Amino acid sequence: MPVIHLETEIHAPIEICFDLSISIDLHMLSTEATREKAIAGRTSGLIGLNETVTWHAKHFGVWQKITVQITAFKKPEYFTDEMVKGAFKSMKHIHYFAEKPYGTLMKDEFAFESPLGVVGKFVNWLILKKYMTNLLKERNRVLKEVAESGKWREILKRETY
Repeated sequence: MPVIHLETEIHAPIEICFDLSISIDLHMLSTEATREKAIAGRTSGLIGLNETVTWHAKHFGVWQKITVQITAFKKPEYFTDEMVKGAFKSMKHIHYFAEKPYGTLMKDEFAFESPLGVVGKFVNWLILKKYMTNLLKERNRVLKEVAESGKWREILKRETY
């Protein structure tokens, strides 16, 4: 099973970074390229433990739906979202946050498995791991920009933390 590990340094408080990560609205902003939209479950605001969201997005020219559930949650240290329905055989994304002198270190551990057995493993290696890595990097780039610029106030609808 492929696993993607990313680290992103963000010059913003851990609470802001965590809340942006669980924000449905920030997620949609960061996935504009795939026109990802929340269509069921939690469709805006901050998602929490045991809640689900169903995403509708275009990947590889095909419209797809994926439903994920928050299966672990300890604010502001970590949360996990896991696919309960969708195109993958399995998908689990653990988000970690650590307070640092400069702000926050955000870590992603994204594990996924394609369907179709041996063919799926080949697709993972050839295409999907790079594609998913680029999606996660873009999400993190947008999150970092929003957190560091003060635009987080618009997304989170708060003045302070």
